Amino acid sequence: MNRKQRIMLIRIIISASMMVVLHFIDASGALGFILYMLPYLIVGYDILLEAISGIIHGQVLDECFLMATATVGAIALALYEGSGDYTEAIAVMLFYQIGELFQSYAVGKSRRNIAELMDIRPDYANIEADAGLEKVDPDDVAVGSIIVVQPGAKVPIDGIVIEGESSLNTVALTGESLPRDAGPGDAIVSGSINMTGVLRIRTTKEFGESTVSKILDLVENASSRKSKSEDFISKFARIYTPAVCIGALLLAVLPPLANAALGNPMAWGSWIYRALTFLVISCPCALVISIPLSFFAGIGGASNAGVLIKGSNYLETLSKTRIVVFDKTGTLTKGAFEVSGVHHGTLPDGKLLEYAAHAESASSHPIAKSIMSAYGRPIDRSRVSGIEEIGGSGITAYVDGHRVACGNERLMKMVGAKTIPCRSVGTIIHIAIDGSYAGHILISDTLKPRSAQAIEALRSAGIQRIVMLTGDSHAIAEKGASELGIDEVYSELMPDGKVEKVEYLMASKMQGSKLAFVGDGINDAPVIRRADIGIAMGAMGSDAAIEAADVVLMDDDPMKIAKAIRISQKCLRIVYENIVLAIGIKAACLILGALGLAGMWLAIFADVGVMVIAVLNAIRALFVKKL
Repeated sequence: MNRKQRIMLIRIIISASMMVVLHFIDASGALGFILYMLPYLIVGYDILLEAISGIIHGQVLDECFLMATATVGAIALALYEGSGDYTEAIAVMLFYQIGELFQSYAVGKSRRNIAELMDIRPDYANIEADAGLEKVDPDDVAVGSIIVVQPGAKVPIDGIVIEGESSLNTVALTGESLPRDAGPGDAIVSGSINMTGVLRIRTTKEFGESTVSKILDLVENASSRKSKSEDFISKFARIYTPAVCIGALLLAVLPPLANAALGNPMAWGSWIYRALTFLVISCPCALVISIPLSFFAGIGGASNAGVLIKGSNYLETLSKTRIVVFDKTGTLTKGAFEVSGVHHGTLPDGKLLEYAAHAESASSHPIAKSIMSAYGRPIDRSRVSGIEEIGGSGITAYVDGHRVACGNERLMKMVGAKTIPCRSVGTIIHIAIDGSYAGHILISDTLKPRSAQAIEALRSAGIQRIVMLTGDSHAIAEKGASELGIDEVYSELMPDGKVEKVEYLMASKMQGSKLAFVGDGINDAPVIRRADIGIAMGAMGSDAAIEAADVVLMDDDPMKIAKAIRISQKCLRIVYENIVLAIGIKAACLILGALGLAGMWLAIFADVGVMVIAVLNAIRALFVKKL
């Protein structure tokens, strides 16, 4: 509780205590009025000042004006009637301030929770200087500087590890508690926490361009992008508030005048009391406060789970998603080639891999790296000579004096080796030794462990159509789609072809439903921008992903897509619950108040009680771990 909230709590306690004491004292007349005005002014002076300020600056019709008018009117009515009963006016102000205090505390708590969850901004960077380590502001560290990150400290700026090994805690970035290992040559992103060893890092970006800055800026500015629901509430309040003020005025004036016209006495007191009750009931606090708070909490809860949503408008769009379109490579698959089989070898599998790995040892191609990785032992370059790369075909080299050719069927024809077809689906690397066919290696981009589970989770979240787009061959694409249970697959697509397919799918979708495209955010940026909602996954450290996408998943887990959709659905469900709750109860109480069946005490519930219930409901959007 901050200083302002503590002062308000003290004012409420003093005012309530004085009310209790006055209940047992027979105070009437001028003295009674003065004694009752003390607790009223103690608890409500700021509301009165805000109302006066609003009138002076032309911003009249807000909740402060409504509360001031209702309570001052009730006091004036008590003076006019000579009843000396000022209790209701003070109670209305007292309970309104209790509600405001509760709302302030609840909103502040949700902001603190989000701030703690996203507490990734470093306070300093240790930079190497002549006299040793020097603590500097991260903004002052130039690209290419050497920084040192001690165990337990945050990585302040993106860079490359040049010395040291450690485990990194990335929970604030990805929502996952599993640590990541880092060593020399590894890229490292700001916001991670160094858990074990000392790391020397060469910075590759300025602090303002680092991952931590981009994420914090994204979360902080998310509230500037309002959803249709928030826009509706803002427009509703601008029309609703003056309408109820006019309604209250007419309720106070027209019935007495109508009675007078009919020859009946003008009962001004009871109708003014009804009008004042009407004003208290009408205060739109529950809607104005709880709807933005629901979206704010939803975005904060998603951030805690490693899902960055750029605004409440995207949160609302995500909740209406019924079609999810995936890019294949790096999204549903690992995006890294792996040897998945060695077939038809005239040599033992291990020997075939040994020859192929040594022949490919000078290549930086992903296929070459996958063969060397599958071999799994150090490469003895002294055994290799005469390496020749043949564009579009493969590579030849002499290994232990034998001429080894690794490549496609075209290369096999060039060296005079007759290939044996492979029945498996994947990239086939044929190998010939001294012109004789020795076998082939099957290489494939393997599915991520939880891709199939992610597809099932999407269907459970209400997704009706799941599509995969890929540049792979038809056979590879169909195999992957079949294993995952995907509805439709389009293969052999160039980037512009993916855009065309997404446009076709968007044109064929049902009215009101939305299409989400999921890609890696780097080479899929055009498609991500074209979809109703663009989702970039595995985007930790990817500038292109953070810039292009509407939703950014900070790790490679495809299960996060369904989680993001469920978070958005929960948030929108809470928003609609609060709209129905607030408008429904207020409408009923306004009718009762106009008919004289509701007094100030029911008005207090309709205002403060509904606001408290709505705020409590809104805070539920912050808790998304079990979704």
